[in-house]
Amino acid sequence: MKNSIYGLTIDQLKDWFLANGQKQYRATQVWDWLYIKRVTQFNEMNNLSKDCIQLLEDNFVIRTLEETVKQESADGTIKFLFKMQDGNLIETVLMRFKYGNSVCVTTQVGCNIGCSFCASGLLKKSRDLNAGEIVEQIMQVQAHFDTQQKEERVSHIVVMGIGEPFDNYTNLMGFLNIVNSQKGLAIGARHITVSTSGIVPKIYEYADEGLQVNLAISIHAPTNELRTRIMKINKAYPIEKLMAAIDYYLEKSNRRITFEYIMLRDVNDHVEEAIQLAKLLEDKRHLSYVNLIPYNSVDEHDQYQQSTPEAIAAFYDALKKKGINCGVRHEQGADIDAACGQLRSKQIKKEKKAVTV
Repeated sequence: MKNSIYGLTIDQLKDWFLANGQKQYRATQVWDWLYIKRVTQFNEMNNLSKDCIQLLEDNFVIRTLEETVKQESADGTIKFLFKMQDGNLIETVLMRFKYGNSVCVTTQVGCNIGCSFCASGLLKKSRDLNAGEIVEQIMQVQAHFDTQQKEERVSHIVVMGIGEPFDNYTNLMGFLNIVNSQKGLAIGARHITVSTSGIVPKIYEYADEGLQVNLAISIHAPTNELRTRIMKINKAYPIEKLMAAIDYYLEKSNRRITFEYIMLRDVNDHVEEAIQLAKLLEDKRHLSYVNLIPYNSVDEHDQYQQSTPEAIAAFYDALKKKGINCGVRHEQGADIDAACGQLRSKQIKKEKKAVTV
């Protein structure tokens, strides 16, 4: 199976051309074709020699993802289900905002973190995505705009799809380097957000990278007892260790961090938990923002329901009174399979049913 050319940074591509008897400047030409002109066939790169094109075709592919399902919401949100070369399925979501078009990308096939409320973790991780497969999700969404002849571009990225990004750290870093490159897509680092459930050693490593890419932490509970109940990763990295890593990140970056807090009815949505959360973030509130997320109910986790509007409002007010910056995430794609991993799970069930019939 050939590798995706999207997985190489421009420096890696320069090195590859040199190692294969070509001039370094070919890398800049190829990147222009891939990310500015956005061709999907090597033979469209008409300023390359036939030998150079053949060399590329012998070693790489451009497209590795096949669009299987596309669901479009009334609010403009589009959820794509892609089939990869090995037959695995992944999801990518386009969300439209006043400030631009944001794409939520997947980094793993399945997830091993095992949050008890999450649809994307219903199927265990079978493998990591390589950098090229993550980049291609952005290119496929951009192609959606291009084929409709819309003068639109992907302007923002959230790494919050299926999987735990910090559990696929090397490929994640490659992806960030590629999409941020000024010679390619040039998506600003401050327009990119990476979300983690809290793999503590990788938070330290990420802090040392010195990136301007935003960081979000899935916190979801203010105490070890409650967080362990809904997020088993808390057994390995309890809140004390997580907060120490976050303090290190804030000291190194001086950048605001987002704390994601999913609102589960009568589980973690009481004013008591809001006060505990405010206490937890008290010494870092000047660089903290809490994103309250109404829960998307899924059949497989029917023990959880979305918090009532009244509970969400009371939680929000309690945080505000304690001086914590916060907001409530506006729900998008409510009329399609909105929960992360939900579309993939349904498609896999459908395929299994078709096989057994």
